[in-house]
Formats: sequence, structure tokens, C-alpha cells
Amino acid sequence: MAPNPSPSDEPQDSPDAYVGLAADAAEQRARERGWTAVRSLPPGAIITMEYRVGRLNFEVRDGRVARAWKG
Repeated sequence: MAPNPSPSDEPQDSPDAYVGLAADAAEQRARERGWTAVRSLPPGAIITMEYRVGRLNFEVRDGRVARAWKG
């Protein structure tokens, strides 16, 4: 039987630090800090709920990050 893959570590970075930033600046900062995927979403967007290690999600309202969360 093959071993279970171990997920890579996520950046030690708080999603709250992105709230209030311009969306493009927040995405650039997230990639510089090691997030492998960054997803910008409009308020109320319908999304899948699977947790993905290394992904940072942004809810963007009026060009600024209103909410951020991992997965």
C-alpha cells in the first residue's frame, strides 16, 4: 500500500492581515508570502467547500478585501 501523502506546510500568515488591502496588492503579498493559490471572490459567491492546503480566499468588495480565510 502506498503511503498517504503529507500536505505541505501553509505559510505562517494571518488571513486577517489582508482585510482592508486593495485586492491586487493583497494577492501579490499573499503570493510573496508563499500561498500557492489565491482566490478572489465577490460577496455572496457560490463556492466549493473543500479545504485546500496553501489556498487563501478573499472576499472582495469595491476593490478591497472585506474578508479572508484559508482553504
